[in-house]
Amino acid sequence: MSKRISEQSVISRTKGSELHGNMRVYIASDFHLKFSENEEDSARRKRVLSFLESLVGKADLLILNGDIFDIWFVWKTVIIKGYFPILKKLADLRENGCRIVFIAGNHDFWFKDFLEEELGFEIFQDKFSEIIDDKNVFVSHGDLFTSNDFRYKLFRKLVRNKIIMKIFEIIHPDIALNLGKFLSRSSRDTKIPKAIQRRKELGLDKFAKQKLKNYDIVILGHSHLPKYVEYENGIYLNSGDWIVHNSYIRMLEGKIELCYYDQYKPA
Repeated sequence: MSKRISEQSVISRTKGSELHGNMRVYIASDFHLKFSENEEDSARRKRVLSFLESLVGKADLLILNGDIFDIWFVWKTVIIKGYFPILKKLADLRENGCRIVFIAGNHDFWFKDFLEEELGFEIFQDKFSEIIDDKNVFVSHGDLFTSNDFRYKLFRKLVRNKIIMKIFEIIHPDIALNLGKFLSRSSRDTKIPKAIQRRKELGLDKFAKQKLKNYDIVILGHSHLPKYVEYENGIYLNSGDWIVHNSYIRMLEGKIELCYYDQYKPA
């Protein structure tokens, strides 16, 4: 069963709602924002900025579930200029009282201290779990749980190696980013046959069913396929992507929904 909602803005705070009760929670993944944009990339960034702007002052918790950036790296004295508008908007959310959790994806995982110390994000490498409005919620990007993807899992171990990270750190950022761009297997640019994509997605489904033995709600990303499935013992959702679907997950007062953002819909 699928629940679909199109909206421009989110509802305002219910009077008297508290941070740990009647929470307003948003989960999104797979923005795949680029440090160097073409016209399509620029349009996607503007959609994401519009979505984040709609949450300012209206969200208690934002969970960014991986692949927000197509490449992420921070040097000792350098951050990536092309990501400044997004970082600024996320900083606005933090200043307005929104807690921000960032879970590593398969494109943005080389975290150091910038997001935590300068912006106040909470960083998780593989998973995040918490009781939210009496629901036991598990969130992970999902790249470790696909089926028949040995090549990627081998690649994942390679690029997360500390030696590789050190090489990135010591070479000029322009060279490092172009190398990273070459290595990046962007889902937009890599054409995967539908049969193979489906086999990989089955791995996510299998993992979610297993995890629901211990959790009320399981949320994944990575596949770029929005999903809402109710099982007897809980709910599995996939937050989809912003390349095609502009999808995200909204949890208000314990009720969880799969939503689709439409920045052009009248308020």
